[in-house]
Amino acid sequence: MLTPIKKGRRFRYPPQWCKFAVKDDVRVSENPPVPTEKLPVFTPDFNMAEPYAVWFGHSSLLICMGGKRVLIDPVFSKRASPVSFAGPKRFTAPSVGIGELPQIDAVLITHDHYDHLDCPTIKELNGKVKRYFVPVGVDKILKRRDIPDKKIIPLSWWDSENMGDFEITCTPSRHFSGRGLFSQNTTLWCSWVMRFGDFQIFASGDGSFGCHFEAIHKRFGDFNFAFMECGQYNKRWHSSHLYPEESAIAAKAIGAEAAVPIHWGAFVLSDHGWDDPPKRFRRKAEEIGLNVVIPDICESFSLADRA
Repeated sequence: MLTPIKKGRRFRYPPQWCKFAVKDDVRVSENPPVPTEKLPVFTPDFNMAEPYAVWFGHSSLLICMGGKRVLIDPVFSKRASPVSFAGPKRFTAPSVGIGELPQIDAVLITHDHYDHLDCPTIKELNGKVKRYFVPVGVDKILKRRDIPDKKIIPLSWWDSENMGDFEITCTPSRHFSGRGLFSQNTTLWCSWVMRFGDFQIFASGDGSFGCHFEAIHKRFGDFNFAFMECGQYNKRWHSSHLYPEESAIAAKAIGAEAAVPIHWGAFVLSDHGWDDPPKRFRRKAEEIGLNVVIPDICESFSLADRA
């Protein structure tokens, strides 16, 4: 079974599991990294029939199924940064604030980078959240922000926890971690599998291509929906981020019936056109027979519809 390598305080993706699905970053969009016009932003319907999801931009997601509300990588701050006055700034903003969100059964964090773990958001959310599921080591970051220890559940790859009939499993990804110069790879990173009955959802988190997608499919079988990292890539980062074509191929590799490309539409962390990720993802998905859903920001959309 694929497990993270740990040397001293630092984690590492097993090198024998490294591979790529696409060699070149061939971009199709001629648009700038930031759109020249405002993107559509909806008002979410939190009373929609389950199962449904809301994408708040970048990697922030709300998944509602089986009577549970699961919030993944919530970032509601204006910047993905350790400070409020510098760093990558949002070019779109959610139409709702944290105070307008419903009660949350679980928050899932994929890794500790600032565009995925936003401590001001976590602290403000705390009164609404029952539990936090995090990869090993990230629990210490939450505890330092006064999140009660009893609410935090740290997991390693392949560990599972249940909320009644709703199962959450921490699964591998090929990425890295660190919020500062001396904390590189001292916390684990992951993807997540959510299962209620025979309905399964995969959230990739950040990470490059690798054999872990095949391993996840071997263990869990096919998925109804996959939320796939698809953005903030370039040639230098190919070992830690997917090209859009690889994102679609990875969704197909885990047996996803439909996939949603995320990790775009809010922050500029690379130099590709703002719409390069969804255009390339859709083109590859159509080529390999993968259904694609590309919602607008804050749009509630059904997970029962797979076309």
